[in-house]
Amino acid sequence: MTYVISQPCVDVKDKACVDECPVDCIYEGKRMLYIHPDECVDCGACEPVCPVEAIFYEDDVPAEHKDYYDANVTFFDDLGSPGGASKTGAIDKDAALIEALPPQNQG
Repeated sequence: MTYVISQPCVDVKDKACVDECPVDCIYEGKRMLYIHPDECVDCGACEPVCPVEAIFYEDDVPAEHKDYYDANVTFFDDLGSPGGASKTGAIDKDAALIEALPPQNQG
């Protein structure tokens, strides 16, 4: 099991969760942040600090955001497991679901 970042983060990327994550498993894509499913230790530290309430435990993702689990997983298809987001910096791509979205959360 893992935590998932969902739609409220798209085009926001507040990064409070990045600062709180003890294992550095939250990566920055072009339009949103992603939690690496193999690096996440399920501590839950990220969830309460997210100002837009975009982070959910995998089993608790709302129905309208279920596709974001796959988006968080497929984002890492080409990257594998880098072993920490700070090593990679911002990544100039997003999962296909996110790339296809019109601008989100803009006011």
